[in-house]
Amino acid sequence: MTQGEKLRLIVSLSIPSILAQLSATVMFFIDASMVGHLGANASAAIGLVETTGWLMGGLAMAANMGFSVQVAHAIGANDFKRARRILRQSLVCCMLFSITISLIGLAIALPLPHWLGGADEVCHDASLYFAIIGLCGIFFQMEGLAGSMLKCSGNMKIPSMLNIGMCVMDVIFNYLFIYILDFGVKGAAMGTGLAELVTAILMLWFLLFRSDMLGFLKKSERHEVRGERLPLSWDKFKPKADIVGNAFKIGAPMALQHLLMGGAQIVSTIIVAPLGTIAIAAHSLGITVEGLCYMPGYGIAEAATTLVGQSFGAGKRALTQSFARMSAGLGIGVMTLMGALMWVFAPELMSVMTPVDDIISTGTECLRIEAFAEPMFAAAIVCNGIFVGVGDTLRPAIMSLLSVWGVRLTLAALLATTYGLPGVWTAMAIELTFRGLMFLGRLLHGGWLKTLNAAHS
Repeated sequence: MTQGEKLRLIVSLSIPSILAQLSATVMFFIDASMVGHLGANASAAIGLVETTGWLMGGLAMAANMGFSVQVAHAIGANDFKRARRILRQSLVCCMLFSITISLIGLAIALPLPHWLGGADEVCHDASLYFAIIGLCGIFFQMEGLAGSMLKCSGNMKIPSMLNIGMCVMDVIFNYLFIYILDFGVKGAAMGTGLAELVTAILMLWFLLFRSDMLGFLKKSERHEVRGERLPLSWDKFKPKADIVGNAFKIGAPMALQHLLMGGAQIVSTIIVAPLGTIAIAAHSLGITVEGLCYMPGYGIAEAATTLVGQSFGAGKRALTQSFARMSAGLGIGVMTLMGALMWVFAPELMSVMTPVDDIISTGTECLRIEAFAEPMFAAAIVCNGIFVGVGDTLRPAIMSLLSVWGVRLTLAALLATTYGLPGVWTAMAIELTFRGLMFLGRLLHGGWLKTLNAAHS
């Protein structure tokens, strides 16, 4: 492939994923705006437990990637039978995992806002919101698993279209539950959960019944040559040690990373909580606005995971390295532009989220601090997607954890007492820049390619 052909392939796979990521961010943007217009307490209630919800979502994503990366490798090696076997086992394992996580979420929903230092006036709504989101975790898990499987097979279009549809449904359902039925904060969680349920059903249908590579419920896959129906026995779904073991090797470092990164976000919430309701609301809404900047990076990272993973499965070192470097460069370029736009339009973006002047001014200051970190944030996001593609998850996880816990939280605790919320965001910007430089250095020096050498030696 020429460099131009590689770039076009990266872009063609990235665009649907970027659109889906952006639509998801717009969904959260609109959700937060709907809730924000209920008042500062409503925004603070969601912002208080939001980071714990991200933690649960991160664990779900790690479980999904433990299996979907194996599917990408199998497809790269043209072993579609193995890919379908991995898929069947992943459905059972991820369902059991999601049920466990949801039960834990329900168990801690009531005391969680108090643990995080929330004011009494926001704790009730925060608990209800988190309980509903925890209950809907099963839908999130299965939608994410089906989407990641389709993407690893090279099908970016269907998951992206369905995710965009989920955003539209989320806005409609949220408007219904928040305003028409007057459920307030809990209505936001109910609308999101219902949108995830519908999307999960559609995503699984396209994966299991329509996918050429992975659809083991397609008519052609359910019949033998003589036309006799092949039963889908439990043995075909029963988890096997080799596949589950590989999923654990890939997913466990990612799960640990999400666990400790989510823990760091929770600690950040604890640092912000004493600064008051305005600070909590500005912090939560500012993170939602920033998502407009960094979600394109995650879209490019998903494309990189697919292309690098399939090249890895085919044992093509030069192609793997070329896709990796071009993806990283594209991500940095796109997010640099997005960071510049965020700096310019920060006041307008915050004013869409809330009518409260104090929240708008504080959030604007924080967003303009964060804009300078976007290029290296892109490097961290895309490089991590590249490393996941080859199953190299342990060292990047360690690097991320050392960066967040050693740099961000230490600086945030020091700066918050003097500079308030802008001090916390300054610490975040410094840490993201530091982490991006580390990840970019690892990419350019090629240490991650040792995984490829070991696999094909």
